[in-house]
Amino acid sequence: MANPWTGEVSLVINGNPRVMKLTLGALAELEQALSVGSLVDLVQRFENGGFSAADILALIGAGLRGSGNPMSPDELALAQIDGGPMAAARVAAELLARAFMTPDAS
Repeated sequence: MANPWTGEVSLVINGNPRVMKLTLGALAELEQALSVGSLVDLVQRFENGGFSAADILALIGAGLRGSGNPMSPDELALAQIDGGPMAAARVAAELLARAFMTPDAS
């Protein structure tokens, strides 16, 4: 079960609930992997609807690694995600938001 107070988000991948969290290291990895000038740029992509499937996969992958439950990029690309691409996008955005706010701030 994900703990929103610690920035955790859960997603069912291949039939298994997985907890994700963006640690500082995961956030630094995202900046580099997605070639964004800053995390604010990435947040703005999600706020403006300008994010890509690669952004979603990168966020989920970083969140899985941040929680100690890594999946390889190839595994993640082939994974079945409950709720499909829309659920993956929603969870990726929530993961990013939780990295910067407390659950009651929404």
